Amino acid sequence: MSDKIKVIISNDQKNVRIPTGVRMLVRRCCNAVLINEQFEGSAEISVRFVDDETIHQLNLEFRNVDRSTDVLSFPLGENGEYDINLDTGAKMLGDIVISMEHAVMQAKLYDHTLQREIAFLTVHSMFHLLGYDHEAGGMEMVRMREKEEAVLTQLGLKRNDSYYTEDN
Repeated sequence: MSDKIKVIISNDQKNVRIPTGVRMLVRRCCNAVLINEQFEGSAEISVRFVDDETIHQLNLEFRNVDRSTDVLSFPLGENGEYDINLDTGAKMLGDIVISMEHAVMQAKLYDHTLQREIAFLTVHSMFHLLGYDHEAGGMEMVRMREKEEAVLTQLGLKRNDSYYTEDN
């Protein structure tokens, strides 16, 4: 794949130590989704690790939901049209914000590694950045879930059991 994928990762929290290899894993997840979706051209994605308090504020500010959550996606594109970084020519897909405290809690809850949980949240958000939506449920949600599982299985992170709760 000759197109350049730039994943900008920042850790804006101090409560959870980011495991070794997670930054590479996040990049692999972003790349795998774009390859699976046959995304054309160069792309830029921003991934931020935050604490529960920060994601709670973002959830309230942008979604009017007064609680913390595991991950938020802020797509910059619509209907396959993206803003272009004028310096690089890359399509700016948007921002992924992951609550590390939520990720730790969910990894324990679903009995898998923190790495697996971060990978799932990254892949899930990448599909949102590409325009997928599961809020209405139904077939769109099923399709999105199947695509997520396909990518995670490719990355060697097949799920061990059902891990997705209703309020995600």
